[in-house]
Amino acid sequence: MLRVALTGGIGTGKSYVRPRFELRGIPTIDADAVARDVVAPGSVALDRIRERFGGGVLLADGTLDRKTLAAIVFSDAAGRAALEAIVHPAVRAAIAACLAAEAPRGTTVAVADIPLLFETGREAAFDLVVVAACDAGEQLRRVVRRDGLSIEAARARVAAQWPIAEKARRAHYVIRTDGTFAETDRLTDEVIAELRAIARDRGAPGRG
Repeated sequence: MLRVALTGGIGTGKSYVRPRFELRGIPTIDADAVARDVVAPGSVALDRIRERFGGGVLLADGTLDRKTLAAIVFSDAAGRAALEAIVHPAVRAAIAACLAAEAPRGTTVAVADIPLLFETGREAAFDLVVVAACDAGEQLRRVVRRDGLSIEAARARVAAQWPIAEKARRAHYVIRTDGTFAETDRLTDEVIAELRAIARDRGAPGRG
């Protein structure tokens, strides 16, 4: 099975691209959704987050207040490192389990959407890397518009990740999201066709 990582930066369109893979019949794993699951109430990860950051990062129902926690860690490098040390191992284990479950089903291509792939040194765990990318200025505008942040806060969040140009340089495939949705769809479909061709060359019939 061809294991593909889909990554990008905050606001670069990765969350738009991933469903396109699903629409074309390729199973995907959303690391953000996995990350929410591993910090669900009663989880070891959530208990450790509360111990490290205090009860103020929990909502009244006991779930994680992601917005409050994000505001803390994006302005505190040590806090961000502490959070990553809690959450990332649990997310990696869950993603590995999801990928392992696909192979017996005859899946030939599976995609894991991992925002911090390069930052966490996880690219070697995958056969190929696809990056969703856009112009840095457009990225900043999207973050401001989407999250309702000031320019300064948006810059801090973008700066907490690797520059998108560097991620694109290291990728096997780059899907530009600067243009229209139709253009992004076309570029995504071209990448999907190439991934399927690679899987066929490996001689592995099946779905995906």
